[in-house]
Amino acid sequence: MQHPFIVGITGGSASGKTTFLRRLLASFPEDEICLISQDNYYHPRENQLVDAQGVTNFDLPTSIDSTAYAADVLRISQGQEVRRPEYTFNNPLATPTELVFRPAPIVVVEGIFVFYFEAVARLLDLKVYIDAQEHVKLQRRIVRDRDERGYDLEDVLYRYTHHVAPTYEKYIKPFKQDADLIIPNNHRFDKGLDVLVSFLRGKVAASKSA
Repeated sequence: MQHPFIVGITGGSASGKTTFLRRLLASFPEDEICLISQDNYYHPRENQLVDAQGVTNFDLPTSIDSTAYAADVLRISQGQEVRRPEYTFNNPLATPTELVFRPAPIVVVEGIFVFYFEAVARLLDLKVYIDAQEHVKLQRRIVRDRDERGYDLEDVLYRYTHHVAPTYEKYIKPFKQDADLIIPNNHRFDKGLDVLVSFLRGKVAASKSA
């Protein structure tokens, strides 16, 4: 297999990356695209930093095992299969499954720090930034953390104000200028998705004809 085309996708928390990625992956057969998400590289909860109020901060670069993440992206870029235990968001009742990442013509590397981590960023062939206004992201975060993680409103607002927003300003927003493609997602991202899918299909076709 030729060197895969590696796409890095980032954006602030609740900018809509998960929905965008779901649509992107559905646009290709499974053997043409592979997703490696930063979410599966969190350090264990006991190794996470705690703020002055005793609240664990999962929104820092140090929350992620960036060394392992970069190593796995490098391996798959070299045509090697990667295996990784699923991250279960510190849910003691959940049994993690083993994730298998197989080389494909298109490899998508996703996460809020994929532009910030230099060892990951230098492996990217295309950088895509999903953008949304702050009030839109906050609303999405409230709904997501309530429905998926059981956080109450006070907890969500505290984390957003003291963890999420400062991280965005320091570690994510400054790298927006490095993006090759910025896709607004305040309401819809269909046109931006169409542009990316069309471009990547061309890359797949080129890899098959080479």
